[in-house]
Amino acid sequence: VMLTNNVGHHLMIHQAMIPRNLKLLPYICGNRMLSGYKPKSNIQESYKILELEEGCSLDDIRNSYRSLAKRYHPDSGSATADSEAFMKVEEAYRVVLSDVANKKKSNESNEEEEDPFKSKAPQHRHYLSFEGVGFGTPSQREKQYMQFRVDRATEQVLEYRKQRLENQYVVTDLMKAKDVRQSKKVKITQAVERLVEDLIQESMAKGDFDNLSGKGKPLQKFSDCPHVDPMTHNLNRILIDNGYQPEWILMQKEIRETIERLRKSIVASRSKLGGPMTPYRQKQWNRICEQFIEDIRKLNKRIDNFNLVVPILSRQMVHFNADKEIVRAQKTYEALMENREASNSDTKENEEENGKRFGWKSSLLKWLNL
Repeated sequence: VMLTNNVGHHLMIHQAMIPRNLKLLPYICGNRMLSGYKPKSNIQESYKILELEEGCSLDDIRNSYRSLAKRYHPDSGSATADSEAFMKVEEAYRVVLSDVANKKKSNESNEEEEDPFKSKAPQHRHYLSFEGVGFGTPSQREKQYMQFRVDRATEQVLEYRKQRLENQYVVTDLMKAKDVRQSKKVKITQAVERLVEDLIQESMAKGDFDNLSGKGKPLQKFSDCPHVDPMTHNLNRILIDNGYQPEWILMQKEIRETIERLRKSIVASRSKLGGPMTPYRQKQWNRICEQFIEDIRKLNKRIDNFNLVVPILSRQMVHFNADKEIVRAQKTYEALMENREASNSDTKENEEENGKRFGWKSSLLKWLNL
């Protein structure tokens, strides 16, 4: 049997090579072999057999076919092996592939019709090298690509230098701004010093310093302690005489005044509540104690700051205990109540004695009035 393929080549097939039970479906018509094979199932049924939906990708189609082929192939040895089901899966796989290929071709033809003047990239393999740069023979394109790389490297170097110079200019601008601020500060300080000096000279010229008690006399030197520098001692004495006090002295004074005020306030609050302690009064007392504990905590923080700046270790202070202060306030209140009761009892006794002493006079006055 002699067949002719699509290209026009003649194919010789010996009769012995054809099985007897094989029916030839192709027919020869005008040097072209036409296939009379038609799928038995339509496209939608093929998608259902492959457990897919229309519009899926090629990878999904291949994966679904492989999984179904492993399940139904007669040589797989699985319990679900079925030759008829495998044939249906294979037929559906071919139908779906042809459908996807036809859709792809139709989309490409539509794109070509929409943009017929669009430039097409060459599909030759050698145009995929050299990053698509250049034209002509491969050697010419290689030279052009080398020149392109040189130009690109030059541009990168220039860009790097540009960025580095910009960063340097930014740093120098910051340094200049800092120098300007420093110079302004120095100028202002010098101007203030000159102004003060001018005011002092003006006051001296007017005679404002003539009424000073120590005019024309040297500063008194204190030689009480030989270990202290006389100049430092004189400076400290001048500061003290003019009302200057160090920070730690002011903080110590403030701490002592604060603790005395807190003690008086809590004793006064306890006196206002009075006795006996009812549940309502107890709640009020608990609130007062909570506020007192918070105030003591803030005062202890102030003591920590004081201990950091005090120059002498022996002058450092310890924290106040809020519980002990509350107990102390309670005892103070009880002592006040006892003193008050004692004074009240003394006044009553004095009144009784005065009544006994002047009782007959009051009775005589009553009789005279009657």
